[in-house]
Amino acid sequence: MNCARVVAASLALAPTFAPAVGDVPPPSIALPDDPALRHFVDEALGRNPDLAGSRSTVRADRDRVPQAGALPDPTLTLGIQNDGFQSIQIGKMETSFWQVMLTQPVPWPGKLGARKDVARALAAVAEARLERQRLATTADMERAYIELLLVREQLTLLSDLDALWKEAEAIVRTRYEVGQASQSDLLRAQLERSRLRQRRVALEEQERERVQALNTLRVRPLDESVATSRALAALSPPPLRSAEEVAVDAEARSPDLAIALLSVKAAERSVESAHQDWFPDMSVSAGVMPRGQIEPMWAVQVGFTLPVFGAAKQSKAVDESVSRREAGEREVEATRLLVLLRARERRTSLAATLETIEIYRGGVLVQSDAAVRSTLAQYKVGKVTFASVLEVIRGLVLDEGGYLGALAGVQRIGIADREVSLAPVGVMDTGAAGGAAVPGAGRAGVAAAAASGQAAAATSPGGMPVGM
Repeated sequence: MNCARVVAASLALAPTFAPAVGDVPPPSIALPDDPALRHFVDEALGRNPDLAGSRSTVRADRDRVPQAGALPDPTLTLGIQNDGFQSIQIGKMETSFWQVMLTQPVPWPGKLGARKDVARALAAVAEARLERQRLATTADMERAYIELLLVREQLTLLSDLDALWKEAEAIVRTRYEVGQASQSDLLRAQLERSRLRQRRVALEEQERERVQALNTLRVRPLDESVATSRALAALSPPPLRSAEEVAVDAEARSPDLAIALLSVKAAERSVESAHQDWFPDMSVSAGVMPRGQIEPMWAVQVGFTLPVFGAAKQSKAVDESVSRREAGEREVEATRLLVLLRARERRTSLAATLETIEIYRGGVLVQSDAAVRSTLAQYKVGKVTFASVLEVIRGLVLDEGGYLGALAGVQRIGIADREVSLAPVGVMDTGAAGGAAVPGAGRAGVAAAAASGQAAAATSPGGMPVGM
């Protein structure tokens, strides 16, 4: 049978689920512009209790600013001074009187302003922390959405694989009935379909878990249904920018770096405030002493605090603030280096993942599908063994699963970039190395692969050794 006849026969034997060359892909959309996801993110930002608690903390820190700049409360003193114990002598004796005195503490000029600056700087730190939490909440929701899309597309892939194995089983059964195939071939085809059902159970469990995780983030009932209308392939990948652009952007947007910088600023204000504490505070008192028929008396007093314990108090407060500022400066430098490192890692990982996707789209998927079609056709006419059929289907499973993993992986990188995450990129689960965990990655073709010295292990989505 010539090549043209083989391809024609294979087209009639195997269902198509790899992308066809020349098909017009659906228009891509950016992940944040997905209407369903945007709604989920808005719900999470509006309902998340941790985020609501952080907003309350920010309001509390803002309310502390005017408190820090306010004068201490004055003290009203009421009293009586009387000569003797026999009777009230007010109006009779010059040294007997009622007393009404008001005392107002007055910090040294500049102290209140310094304390207010410290409170304002700490409020700015709280606001930066709120921004970090907002970005983290948004990223958590986007990641949960991507994971849900991935598992649902893996379930769709399993359905396509089941149709393919059903077709293969029909071919084996036909050849078995006419004595051209062994019973073991039929049993192995049936076994692969049973394994697909087993893996579907695991994926359906994962789908439920991911729906529950997504509903937890949006503070909804755990089992509330979550509708998704997008495919991973329809989501636009993040743009691949130059190394300099990603570094500048990450440094400018990083809330962690902003927190570190604002913490240093707060420490500097604390140093200034600690220096101000060396100056004495004052207290101004004014009072009047009515004496009945006798002309009243009045008094005005000015007092000063004496920093006689400054060596153990004010001096150590300055040293403490200086040390905290120095620690904060080291933290800024460490955070800046980490932000730049993670930005560069994401850029490198994004470039590799985008290239992997192009390899899948440009040849691997089409070639893998063609190999399955051709091998099925050749098996039907007795040109190859059933072990070869198992091997090429296994390869197709790995390729399709790897492609889905790459599509999800590139979105994860984009999410981490928008979050300006400090977490390491880690090992990409894009299938670029051929070891991605994908649905349907059974031990098909193990005998043939072992004969050629190329046996490899794969894992299923549930983390189980495949074919076990």
